[in-house]
Amino acid sequence: MRHSKLIPEVNAGSMADIAFLLLIFFLVTATISSDEGINRLLPKDCPPEVNCTTPINERNILRIVINNNDDIMIENDVIPLAELKEIAKSFLDNNGDGSCNYCNGTKSSNASDNPKAAVVSLQNSKQTSYKQFIAVQNELTKSYYELRNTYSLNVLKKPSDKLSKEELKQVKDAYPFILPEAETK
Repeated sequence: MRHSKLIPEVNAGSMADIAFLLLIFFLVTATISSDEGINRLLPKDCPPEVNCTTPINERNILRIVINNNDDIMIENDVIPLAELKEIAKSFLDNNGDGSCNYCNGTKSSNASDNPKAAVVSLQNSKQTSYKQFIAVQNELTKSYYELRNTYSLNVLKKPSDKLSKEELKQVKDAYPFILPEAETK
């Protein structure tokens, strides 16, 4: 006579409960990365000791517009993205009024008086792609970074990563990052 072996059954009724608890545990403990955005400080309200209504000389404004087709325009001329950094650097470092003793500019009458007076105005349209907007921001940031690094090496005789807080403030004061973003029309 053959003996039939009985296989014990596993009670799987609570397996769904265990799976649900594991799912909740991993959802609660997992970290989800998120975009941090662009690291920019927004301008504060105008301090009482400064007259913020003083008009800016037109030659001290570099107007950059990104249109609906993601074309970059400066003074109604379409330029490639690759040229933007050098255009911004030559505009900022122009030394048009001769007051900047650390500038290496050409003293062009079509560019800024000095880096402290220079304003780079960025305007985009409603259909501008996020990718193009960030690419333009990156090129402008590179131009300021390169100018500040050159200042650090030539004036302070140190690489920018070896600067003290006071020296870093001096570099930022020499080339202040003034980039207002105009509203779309």
